[in-house]
Amino acid sequence: MTFDFRIFSIMLAFIAFALAPAAVAQNRLGNTELNVPATLVAESPKVRAGQSVTLAFVMEPKPTWHGYWENPGDAGIGMSFDWTLPAGVTAGKPQFPVPDTLLISGIMNYVYKGDYAILVTLDLADNVRPGSLPISVKSEWLSCTDEICVPEQDELSITLQVVGKDAPVSLDKRFNDFRAAMARPLGSEATFAVSDDRFRLSVPLPASVEIDDPYFFIKQDGIVDYGAPQKFSRDGDRLILETGARGDELDSITGILKIGDHIGFLLTATKGEVAMTGLPLANDGAKQEGSASLLFLALGGALLGGLLLNLMPCVFPILSLKAMSLAKAGGSEAVVRRDALAYTAGVVLVATALGAILLGLRASGAAVGWAFQLQDPRIIFVLLALVTAIGLNLAGLFELPNLNFGNKLTRKDGAAGSFWTGALAAFVATPCTGPFMAAALGATIVLPPIAALVIFAGLGVGLALPFLLIAFVPAIRSRLPKPGPWLDGFRKAMAVPMFLTAIGLIWLLGRQIGTDALGLSLIFLLTVALILWWFGGGQIKGLSRGALTSAAMVVAILGGILALPGEDAMNSQKLANVSAATLPSETFSETRLSELRASGQPVFAYFTADWCLTCKANEAAAIQRTETADAFAAAKVTVMVGDWTRPDPDISKFLEKHGRAGVPLYLYYAPGKEPVILPQILTVATLTDLVNGPVQSAMIAKTR
Repeated sequence: MTFDFRIFSIMLAFIAFALAPAAVAQNRLGNTELNVPATLVAESPKVRAGQSVTLAFVMEPKPTWHGYWENPGDAGIGMSFDWTLPAGVTAGKPQFPVPDTLLISGIMNYVYKGDYAILVTLDLADNVRPGSLPISVKSEWLSCTDEICVPEQDELSITLQVVGKDAPVSLDKRFNDFRAAMARPLGSEATFAVSDDRFRLSVPLPASVEIDDPYFFIKQDGIVDYGAPQKFSRDGDRLILETGARGDELDSITGILKIGDHIGFLLTATKGEVAMTGLPLANDGAKQEGSASLLFLALGGALLGGLLLNLMPCVFPILSLKAMSLAKAGGSEAVVRRDALAYTAGVVLVATALGAILLGLRASGAAVGWAFQLQDPRIIFVLLALVTAIGLNLAGLFELPNLNFGNKLTRKDGAAGSFWTGALAAFVATPCTGPFMAAALGATIVLPPIAALVIFAGLGVGLALPFLLIAFVPAIRSRLPKPGPWLDGFRKAMAVPMFLTAIGLIWLLGRQIGTDALGLSLIFLLTVALILWWFGGGQIKGLSRGALTSAAMVVAILGGILALPGEDAMNSQKLANVSAATLPSETFSETRLSELRASGQPVFAYFTADWCLTCKANEAAAIQRTETADAFAAAKVTVMVGDWTRPDPDISKFLEKHGRAGVPLYLYYAPGKEPVILPQILTVATLTDLVNGPVQSAMIAKTR
């Protein structure tokens, strides 16, 4: 055990207060021999009966010395006041400015390191007569450096003049600065909770309020561990604190929430439920370093996530187009490198552009996340028409020498074709969220806009990385096959993944708009196919039908868009999708989640979207399984589904609270415990172990 001379000094201070009051009682107004001298001043030397006047104890610590807040923290003594007042005059409670923290050897102190002022308001009764008004007060306080502490006290006095109600009263302008250093009333009641040696505080604070190095100074002793780190998170219009606890015997507490340099709010909090949600805030000292570390980690995750996207089924069909261009190029170094760079440029540009649009929408107040464009059935229909046209082109139904349509871009020869192939690959890849991507995209929520755009660009580089390796690594490039007659058969084979993609988009569109509306949309899609068939037939006969075909395609696609149903019909379809699931569930809402948790009910909440292939794979392989349903039913687990297929601001905000920019997100809430974030790739065992434990789950599986 180490000896702390500072604590010993404080012990001596208490003894000095008790045994030697007469030694310091001779100090007078503004005694400069004190280490923290005090001066008593009035905002106005004149005051009217029935009104009030504010006094200030102006404290001016000498260099290296400091005074203490009303709750000094782990050590120290707050300032005391013993008033001698005329009849009809009462003194209010002292108002202390926002303090600072001082941590020495693990001992947390709440102090004032520079000049400060403590304000006290005197109220005069209506019957106080005009004339002189002598005011005196005996104050005691503790003055310390980082090594020693000295008890100090002084008898301060001031004489005011009571004047008539019409007499002029001048005010001391310094009091404007004194009041500016005070904490402002919050205006809304906060909530606190103490459990498992943890203290949590939820403060209503608009998201627009800027926060810099926050700290909560509690007035009541014995509730929080002063020396424990304070962790803050931002949850929409609430600021949430978590730190160590010492006791929970109080139902109400007060304190100051510091949000900047000598800026804070005076608040009152009552006991209630507080969950540690939202995005963590970095302390000022580690903010830049933490942001830099987060950027590098997120960038690495984006590169790896983009690389793994090439293995996902949502991207593979578009890669077939790139494979076609590589096959045509054969082993030509110049052609392959040119096409690879153009392809990379297309991928990175579209990924960054989607990120910029996403950030812009968020900045405007819209609650959107990654793959937001696929929440709109109009975009899905256009993409469906494009993929169908590309598939028919690869199958040989028509060629595109003159047709001014989107898939012509991806069939161009040279760098232009590679660029637009990359652009299409990036656009179609957004429904996929593979390993490493969730954390990387989640970081874009808290990083500055420029850093967030770097993450989106890194995702594009990762997606294009295989083709860059082929282009710039000779050992890989030398293995490319030479062009030949086999290319025609390869081209037709590549039409198959395109048509599979079209089938997937048809299913997605049906999930959003329902089967009846889907039937009408497929009529317009068939019209697109017939137009292209007619165009291909004209090519065989040597007829030029490009302009007419382009106009007909525009009309068909616009017709398909206009035929899509409205929001009410799609919301009804969303509810039907939930009710048809194997695992019984209810629609997610934070209010309902809070009710279930308050009642001690275990909850499994998962967030999905029909365009998210990872989500659908997990649902088929793990969630919507009889074993999972039986285990959850036996444990009385309530299942909540957040369907993000269509835009939902509430779900978007909830995802952001948990550091996610998109789906999937899987959470398990055990009774009385913090939520567990499950991995993005689920198995039946992952879910059944939540309620049964690994051993019991294995026994159940064996009996089956």
